[in-house]
Amino acid sequence: MLLFIEQCLNGLQLGLLLFLVAAGLTLIFGIMDMVNLAHGSLYMIGAYFAATFVAWTGSFVAGAVLAVGATLLVGMLLEVIAIRPLYGRDHLDQVLGTFGLILFFNELVRIVWGPAGLRVPLPDWLKTSVPILPGLQYPTYRIAIIVTALAVALFLYILVMRTRLGMLIRAGASNREMAGALGVNIKLLYTLVFGLGAALAGLAGLMQAPILTVQIGMGENILILAFVIIIIGGIGSIRGAFVAALLVGLIDTIGRAFLPDLLRLFLSYRTASAVTPAISSMMIYLVMAIVLVVRPQGLFQVSGK
Repeated sequence: MLLFIEQCLNGLQLGLLLFLVAAGLTLIFGIMDMVNLAHGSLYMIGAYFAATFVAWTGSFVAGAVLAVGATLLVGMLLEVIAIRPLYGRDHLDQVLGTFGLILFFNELVRIVWGPAGLRVPLPDWLKTSVPILPGLQYPTYRIAIIVTALAVALFLYILVMRTRLGMLIRAGASNREMAGALGVNIKLLYTLVFGLGAALAGLAGLMQAPILTVQIGMGENILILAFVIIIIGGIGSIRGAFVAALLVGLIDTIGRAFLPDLLRLFLSYRTASAVTPAISSMMIYLVMAIVLVVRPQGLFQVSGK
């Protein structure tokens, strides 16, 4: 029972990390109608910025804040220089253009940081464990990820649903031409939205950096999961991205934890261990396929943002 609770917490932590990436992606896709394959590269850039700024400042918190700010600026600059010319083009042009940005960022990282992976050290106060239940200790850093991601989710809800900027974002998503005719600076709005999406991806990357090695191409796998999440949740829906990310995180984590024991009833130990990751991934795509068949628009429509 304790193992199941621990794996549920791990799934919650993974799902919330995925939400940070998917939330930025669904904002960009739903509001700007922009297919941005380079979103995973911004996740990678955030992790590399964190490794650099933590080493410079000697503080994980200060390095994280600087990394988010730097990724925000990179995202806004990227939107002005490379993304803006793709507006109004068909999705194939956007896919090809942003795929080129993936190659650009991978080579840029190789030039600036080198081909070797980097590590982001945690401060001592985040290396401890916290008692959750009698007999169950859970890492403080993973709890910090959960709390931070939930705070960001609350911030996004307040921003989109309770502020003037959120009203402009929703207006731009519903009818950008009418919003522009009413005096909304659509170009500036798009730059801010893209920068926000980049900052969310960078935040996810820097929080994952102490757990995994920071390396070139680290954002490409998580980008695939982010697209799966926004398809399940509904393109343009923040609430849908949140629910779908938790669902994907729990399916993947619990599947990897408990499927081997189930498969060993029928297969050898080595075979069961080898096929478990593939089956866990298949379960995620199976859920996506079921949602597409039953509810093609996703779990939540765009109006439910």
